[in-house]
Amino acid sequence: MLGLSALSIALPASFAPETFYTDYPFYTALVKLLPPYNEHLITDVGGLYLGFGVMFIWATIKPSRELVLPLCWGWIAAQILHFAFHVSHLTGFTTTQAVSQQIGLALYLLVAIVPIALLRRQ
Repeated sequence: MLGLSALSIALPASFAPETFYTDYPFYTALVKLLPPYNEHLITDVGGLYLGFGVMFIWATIKPSRELVLPLCWGWIAAQILHFAFHVSHLTGFTTTQAVSQQIGLALYLLVAIVPIALLRRQ
């Protein structure tokens, strides 16, 4: 699941950065509310998420504790900073946009905690 969510950011940001800026997520244009457009920054973010997406898919196909734990902790570290930024930058967002964005970002964090919790039990 995290692999697909990472790729849903990675692919448009890496290969269609302007479209990512104007339409993401899913044609709601939330990224555009945080101007200005910067192609370099967006393609770098796309590359980061592409790397995470590849690693999550790898971890799904060949899971190991040695891969899954650091991968999930790395994801959590990145997503905490991402979440914190967005919590404090809501100017221009409607209440619905702000709430839905924060729920989505919180889910990115929570989904990575599940494998960590499952592996702690083993």
